Amino acid sequence: MTDSDEDRADALFHALSDRTRRDILRRVLGGEHSVSALAEKYDMSFAAVQKHVAVLERAGLLVKRRDGRQQMASGDVNAVRSVSSMLADIEQIWRGRIARVDELLTAEPPVAPPPVDSA
Repeated sequence: MTDSDEDRADALFHALSDRTRRDILRRVLGGEHSVSALAEKYDMSFAAVQKHVAVLERAGLLVKRRDGRQQMASGDVNAVRSVSSMLADIEQIWRGRIARVDELLTAEPPVAPPPVDSA
């Protein structure tokens, strides 16, 4: 992975590390919502919800657009798929490592060579 890919992964996983942001993402993946409507769903200030939305937007997981005075948010399915792809890659690496450990644990121990006579 390049540094740019690593930075993107950091932003994605940071955005998904918070329960409220994951819930907001689920909602906007189901359809477009105004940020105001999203804020009504949570027991926190409008500004706090805006900050969560901004983190998701910076990570590329949602897109905002203006509709008059409203800011509308919708989820980016392709970005979510990229997270899934990253996780699948990581899973493959670990499955390979676990398989190698299993091979080492079940392998026959090496046979020691006979002692050399120094006579």
